[in-house]
Parts: sequence; C-alpha cells; structure tokens
Amino acid sequence: MARVLKPSDLPVAVVLGAAVWADGVASPALRRRAAHAANLHLSGQVRHIIGCGGVGLNPPTEAIVIRDICMELGVPEADISLEDKSINTQQNIANARPFLKRLKAKSVVLVTDRFHVLRSKLIARHFGLDVRFSIPDSKGIGAYRTVKSYVRELPALLLYFLRIMRG
Repeated sequence: MARVLKPSDLPVAVVLGAAVWADGVASPALRRRAAHAANLHLSGQVRHIIGCGGVGLNPPTEAIVIRDICMELGVPEADISLEDKSINTQQNIANARPFLKRLKAKSVVLVTDRFHVLRSKLIARHFGLDVRFSIPDSKGIGAYRTVKSYVRELPALLLYFLRIMRG
C-alpha cells in the first residue's frame, strides 16, 4: 500500500540566486531557476519556496525577483519566503537554514543550474544539510555560455575552499 504524504512531508525548495540585470530584469539563469521552482510547487513536488539572494549590481534583490516570477506563474505569495541578505552561494545556503527550521523542513531541494551543483552540494554538506537537486532545463543555452559557466565555477570552488580553510 502506497504511503500518503501529508503536505508537511513535502520538501521545501531553496532557489539559489543569480544576477538581476538593469531595470530589475531577471538574468536567464535566475528566470530559469525561479520558473523551475514554481513548476515544482505547482505540480505538488514541493510545499514552499525560499528565494535566495540580496542586491547584486542592480536592484531589487534576487529573492524579490524570484518571488515575483513564481507569483506570475501562479505560486501563492504565502508559499514563498525571501532570504534577501546573501551575496553568494555560501550565504544563500547559510541564510536559508533558519527558514528551513521555521518551516520544519524534513527534506530540501536545491534549485540551481547543473554547473553550480558541485559547489552547492559541498556548501550544503558543510552546513549539515542533506539535499537533493532539481535542475532547470538548459535547452536553449548555447555552448559558449555553458562552457563559460563551468569555467567560472573553478575559481568559485577555489574561493570556497579558501574560505573554509580560514574558518
């Protein structure tokens, strides 16, 4: 007999931030991640979404842009929390933890792009989170952009390890 899940048993999605462009427009990565999280919610795979990210080069915060995209796609505002102080992946995950605790999250789904998974997984483990990943469709992303994203992760991984070593 199949076990019936209660809503509180469903995972909580944590959407890792990405750039906001001029005039508050979501970068393609941010739009992809937010839309993917909205689809997870609307299909009943997650019960709540935590949008992560403070103000980068352009306002508003990444978290607000995530919320707005999710709401445009039909996610109720009550099902979205804003972690709007972080400026990097490590802070995204660290600052999401109090929200997860308040929501009594039994499981966590990190929403990010494939190139970002390794570093995100290491950071989540560092903070004691057992997470699974849900990756947005990367169809339409050109080869140049894909290679550039993976190459950008190399110094970001190195910086992460330096931060960990320094405490």
